Amino acid sequence: MTGPAASARPDAPAGDEAPALEVHGLTVHYGDVLALDDVSLTLRRGTVCGLIGMNGSGKSTLFKAIMGTVHPDRGSVAIAGRTPRQARRAGVVGYVPQSEEVDWAFPLSVHDVVMMGRYGYQGFTRRPRPADRAAVAEALERVELADLADRRIGALSGGQRKRAFVARGLAQGADVLLLDEPFAGVDRPSERTISELLRELAAGGATVLVSSHDLEALPRLADEVILLLRRVLLHGSPDEALQPEQLARAFGLDLTGRSED
Repeated sequence: MTGPAASARPDAPAGDEAPALEVHGLTVHYGDVLALDDVSLTLRRGTVCGLIGMNGSGKSTLFKAIMGTVHPDRGSVAIAGRTPRQARRAGVVGYVPQSEEVDWAFPLSVHDVVMMGRYGYQGFTRRPRPADRAAVAEALERVELADLADRRIGALSGGQRKRAFVARGLAQGADVLLLDEPFAGVDRPSERTISELLRELAAGGATVLVSSHDLEALPRLADEVILLLRRVLLHGSPDEALQPEQLARAFGLDLTGRSED
């Protein structure tokens, strides 16, 4: 990534030889419910990977386990050769959650939300420096929200809110960006803006893991696709993932459209 948002972090990431993301044997239960079952995957740098699966397939749990906010029963996660905690502290990984996970009533401006991406650069005082302000301004311009910087985040439309959180990841300069359903409930201009930004980030060397239900847009967005149903069913090209028999497995259907038992 280039520009102010990509300035050197206080704790530089591990060497470029490490894969962007490695997940090995990840298993997660919520009580008696199996959410992830021995999930393993490796993502290389400079790619957009689509994460596809029906509701309840474990997509959000996978994101949270990668971020280290959900603790697995077993398995491991390495982000650019670091643990999730180390990656968060170093600013290596950014996360755009689903809308329902955010308290939109909290009195923060769009500028405040994007500035959160710079906290790792500011030390204990959280006092913005010129480089932080420049990174935030650039990020807001890239997501086309510069004119709404002072507006309360809760007053934005769904698409604008998602763009604000993408801007936070841009300002952070994250090498690995996780997006959980960024296109859900957004308008077409916001979807187009976010998609173009994700492709730009990958072209600049970042790695993007994005969950989506928009199968039609998948070939334009993603270099590779993971089909998830508590475990990885397929990790391959968009063309492979969109084969009817593969989608049937991922969405719990047989080829006649009947739900599996």
